[in-house]
Formats: sequence, structure tokens, C-alpha cells
Amino acid sequence: MTTVHVEVERKFEADETFTLPDLTDAEGVAAVGDPEEQSLEATYYDTPDLRLLRSRVTLRRRTGGADAGWHVKLPGGDGARRELHQPLGRSARTAPRAVVAPLLGLLGTTAAEPVATISTRRVVHRLLDEGGRVLAEVADDAVVGTALATGPGEPATVITWREVEVELVDGDETLLQAVAERLVVAGARPAAVPSKLARVLDGRLPAPMAAAPQPVEDDGTARKGKKGKKGRAPVRTAGEVVLGVVAGQLQALRDADLAVRTEQPEGVHDLRVACRRLRSIFAAFRPVLDREHTDPLRAELQWVGAQLSGARDTEVALSHLRELVAAQPVELVLGPVAARLQQTEVKDHQAGARRVIRTLTDRRYLGLLDALDALLAEPPVTELAAAPAPEQLTDAVRRTGKRLRRAVTAAREAEGAERHERLHEVRKAAKRVRYTAEVAEVEFGEPATELIACTKQVQDSLGAAQDTVVTRDVAVRVGRAAFAAGENAWTYGRLHALEEARAAAAEAEFWTLEPGLRRAVKAVAELA
Repeated sequence: MTTVHVEVERKFEADETFTLPDLTDAEGVAAVGDPEEQSLEATYYDTPDLRLLRSRVTLRRRTGGADAGWHVKLPGGDGARRELHQPLGRSARTAPRAVVAPLLGLLGTTAAEPVATISTRRVVHRLLDEGGRVLAEVADDAVVGTALATGPGEPATVITWREVEVELVDGDETLLQAVAERLVVAGARPAAVPSKLARVLDGRLPAPMAAAPQPVEDDGTARKGKKGKKGRAPVRTAGEVVLGVVAGQLQALRDADLAVRTEQPEGVHDLRVACRRLRSIFAAFRPVLDREHTDPLRAELQWVGAQLSGARDTEVALSHLRELVAAQPVELVLGPVAARLQQTEVKDHQAGARRVIRTLTDRRYLGLLDALDALLAEPPVTELAAAPAPEQLTDAVRRTGKRLRRAVTAAREAEGAERHERLHEVRKAAKRVRYTAEVAEVEFGEPATELIACTKQVQDSLGAAQDTVVTRDVAVRVGRAAFAAGENAWTYGRLHALEEARAAAAEAEFWTLEPGLRRAVKAVAELA
């Protein structure tokens, strides 16, 4: 059984001579409980290249103390960390499948193995309010950390230190800050590293996956149009920029994967976006990264997106239809429409969630993650990767812009259903322009920022039109089921008509935006 705990704490370093100060004068603290000594033994697991640690995730098996068991610690917001906890079980060498399941997106096909052990002699002091309720725990730790040997003949390394942790229980941030201030006054120092494991493995973290090529010198023309960037100054190479963006998007994909596996909101959406961005980057920068290596990855990323699209699109469509029904006059809602839509949403969500998990546990998907890691470890760069980034960035915007113009022309000449299909191609082309402009924004500043804003507006308008394709299909599907059950299906026809009108309005909005989009693309494409 998995339990979830949100951990809010502060860590401090302390010398051997440090003495814990009196904390009863902190607001709300009436007493400090009797000290309790604990002996904790923990084994930490990771991949040889420390993928978990690089993502601020820890996996450990700990004995001793009140929370003995398998722990997975995940990064959270505002300094908090989420902790998943499972009982110890029988295995001490290999992490159980249920424990590593949330981490498969980080591990890929690589098994997590022991990388370090930490022994802690802990003295716990509980801060109590007047009613005896525990507000926080202050742990005074004497730590022995061992970084295990990385191979035959390699030595293990051992370090020792003293650490003080303050973790909230029923207290608040005000108390946490007050205790922290008193510890600092008494001689403690905020910890220089975020965790015990990071301290033990300091020096073993590998270099960044995508090593930055050496910068070249700018003659002052590459950044034409960008204010405040005149004169000779170091300019990043195209390879440095593109590989940096790929590394960032791979991390975004893994963050979204973790969010999906731990049932966080927007996880599926963020995962699809990361896949789309990577596909667009590989396509837009084929002159920089050899397409023989990136085209197969684009195909696999497209497969992932397709596997996830049904669950997400239907969920959004049903949510929108329920909101639409709630906004209708009562006399125009005939039959149990809201209830049927809600039941359909629950059923479809469950089916979609099962499909998502099947995809994320498929070895094809895990192999894709390994392949993306391999690309960054040994980048398949072309000769143009060494060229100044601005040249390749403007070329990429120019090419994606040309593709967008062709799509717009085809949509303008089409009619009826074909026109809608062509506008969907316009939306996809606009996304590629946007993602390319985001890569170029650091180099080109305001012109690229304006292009990003224009393409986002186009995505929103044409995205609304494309959403109605799904909502109309869902309205027909649910309406037929209602009719078959003997219910009045008239309202579903009304919903369908309202969505047709929304599509027409969204498409009309696009044509008002199109001239500005054209100018924004041209402004960036002419910078070089």
C-alpha cells in the first residue's frame, strides 16, 4: 500500500560544538518534548548516471524510525517535497515494481541499483503547542555517508557530518521561519546541498548531457535588429542552442511523465506538449542535427502523442459540453443530459487512464527515452552545428514560415469540409513556427517575442475550431446512446449546432489575425 506525505522542511549544517537553542520562545511553541534517539540505515538507489538525483528525486530503503520502508521523494512547489511510502517487504537489493513504477519515465529501461548508504544517529526534539499537539520536529543528525564503488577495483568513499533538519507537522511556515532564524543565530548554517544523498555523491554527477560547443565571435551583424547587442561579443553556436533546448524539453517530458504517474493535474497535456515540441525542434533544425538520427525519434514521439490524444481530447470535450449544458436555459435541456455527460466522462476517463498507463509502461516508450538520452550523450550534429546560432535560427524561422504560408494559401483556396482540414494544417504549421521562435527568442529578443505571441493567438483560435471537431463527435455519440435508451436527444443536436457556430467564429477570428502573423514571421526571418 502506498501512502503520500508532503514534506516541508529546512536543512542546516552544524559543527560538533553546536548546541540546540531554546525553541520554546518561538510563537506557538509551549514546550519541547523529551529527546528521542533513533538509529536509521538507508540504502539509496539510482542509475549509474544518477538520473534520479539529477531530477531531484530520491529512492531509498530505510530501516529504523517510525517511517521505515521504501521512500520515493519527489520535488514539489514552494520548497515542499512529496513522499511516497511503501512497507519494507522482503527485497533489500532490488526495489519492488510498485515502488519504481512512478519513476519509469526517469529510469527508462535501466534498473535502479544501490549507489549509496547513509547511517544516521538521530535525536528528535518535538515542538509542542499548549494542547500537546506536535507542531514540528527538529532532528539533530550525526551522519555517515558512503558512496558505493562504481566498478571493480574502484574504492567507496566515506564522509561524516552533522546536520539539523526542521520539518513541519501541524505547524505553519511562520513557525518554520522562526525556528530557522534561531538555529542560525545559534551557529547553524543553511545547508549548501539539498539532500544528504547529494552531499554523499557530490562529484559523481556527470557533466551536462549536451556539452556546449565553443562560442564563436560575432561581427556585430548576426544580431541585427536586437537592441543593445552591437559590437563583437561571444555568440553561441547553433549546436549549443539546439542541444540545450532538446535537453530542456527532454526534462520537461520526464517531469510530465512523473506527473502522470503520480496523478497530478495537466500531466497528460504537458507530456503531449513536450512530445510536440521535440518533434518540431527536430524538424526545424534538421540542418543542425542529422535527420537520419532524429527522424526515427520524431516518428516515435508522434506515436506517443497519438496514444495519449484520445484520452485528453475526449476529456476536454466532455468537460466543455457539460459547461455548455449548464449555461443553457432550463427549458432547452430535455432529459438527463448533464447526468449522461458526467457518466460518460467518468467512463471515458477510466478507459483513457488505462490506455495512458499502458503506453507509459510499454518498452517502446521506455526505449524512446533511452534513445533521447543517447542522442544527447553523443549528439549527431552536422557541420552547421558549429555555425553562429543566429544564422541557423533565422534560417529555421524562414523555412517554417514558408511552410506556414503554403498551408495558409491552401486553406484560403479550399471550401467546406476541406477548408477546415486545411486550417488544421495551418494550426500545426503555426505551432512549429512558434516552437522555433521560442528557441530563437534569447538571440533575437522582441521580434521573436512578438512572433511567439502571434502564433499563440493563431493556435488558440484554430485550436478552438479543432476542439469542436471532437465535441461534435462526442455530442453525436452521446446523443445516439441517449436516444437508444429512450431519452429525448434534441438537446444534443442543439449542442452540435452551437459547436458548429463556435468553429465558424474561431475560423473567422483566424483570418483577422493572419496579416499580423505574416508580418511577424517576416520580421524575424529578415534579421540575419
